[in-house]
Amino acid sequence: MTDIKEFNFKMDLQIRWGDLDPLGHVNNAIFVTYFEIGRSLYMLAASSKWDWFLHMFLIGDINVKFLKELKITDPKPEIWVRTSKIGIKSFVLEYAITTTSEDEKIKIHSVGSTTQILFDTKTRQTIEIQDWLRKDLKKYDNI
Repeated sequence: MTDIKEFNFKMDLQIRWGDLDPLGHVNNAIFVTYFEIGRSLYMLAASSKWDWFLHMFLIGDINVKFLKELKITDPKPEIWVRTSKIGIKSFVLEYAITTTSEDEKIKIHSVGSTTQILFDTKTRQTIEIQDWLRKDLKKYDNI
């Protein structure tokens, strides 16, 4: 089970009416979108040099584990993101989608991971992770 204490980044999620399926809970496919939303702001928080107009990665793998349904009425939905592994050309991000009750109990609704592969858009080739990015991610998440 994911330990929320290991995450340094979190942000509020806004559950939209269109995220729901006929059962009244967030559709499974939307969790991948929530991961994307979290990932986009996580990269900016984790690295002051990261620029979405200059740097790019491809998603090589996505995993989602659904633990509890998430409803529009659930209190304080959040997405948590952290780097868990860094390789030569890729790194792995882990996610948790939670809600927090008034008594501060955190409920984990979903966990997952994505593998990011660094990519040069001009040569259309994978590239090694730049030293500055490797250092920034390690420092931000204490790995």
